Amino acid sequence: MQFDVKTVNKLLGIEESYKAPEKMLQLMLDDQQRPGLFKQFLAVSTDLKFDWFHEYFEDEQAERKSKKQDFTPDSVATLLNRLTARQSNDNAYYEVAAGTGGILIKHWWNDLTHNSIFTYDPRSYWYQAEEMSDRAIPFLLFNMAIRGMNGVAIHCNSLSRRAKDVYFIRNDSNDYLAYSEVIKCPHHELFKREFDITEWVDRFDD
Repeated sequence: MQFDVKTVNKLLGIEESYKAPEKMLQLMLDDQQRPGLFKQFLAVSTDLKFDWFHEYFEDEQAERKSKKQDFTPDSVATLLNRLTARQSNDNAYYEVAAGTGGILIKHWWNDLTHNSIFTYDPRSYWYQAEEMSDRAIPFLLFNMAIRGMNGVAIHCNSLSRRAKDVYFIRNDSNDYLAYSEVIKCPHHELFKREFDITEWVDRFDD
């Protein structure tokens, strides 16, 4: 495993794994530091077709007792995407309980490889991912932004539609190698209506 606990913690500049989600979120929202972090991770591996954090997060961050949280194995993510292969020209993708993005990444990889470097345009695809876990959201943002996706990551309960935050993931270019920006959206009525949010909350009591 290339991205073991020691490696990930070192790249994030932390000594204890419990600090990882907060530090990752901080870095994702920092326009100056985010690209540098991506370059450091890519120096370890450039294989973007799977979730680098699967085992790290499962071992160090998963809330199995309190939220019965577990993660989809890479082989299952591959199978699910084959079973649900796009049958039309609909370039929008929606996933609830996205975790750190394992299934989403497989879908993005299929979109990328079904084109070529000359025809794939990130602006032609939209990925909407929702996740309730405070610990998972920062890693989901990382996984979407380093791959140059366009879409949103919504920190919410997908059933009650109560949300903490909405993050706009933007790659405003036709470059499949470009990183995305991560923009924290204001708690505005516009975003409530757009994403069917019932109310903004500071914590989930669901």
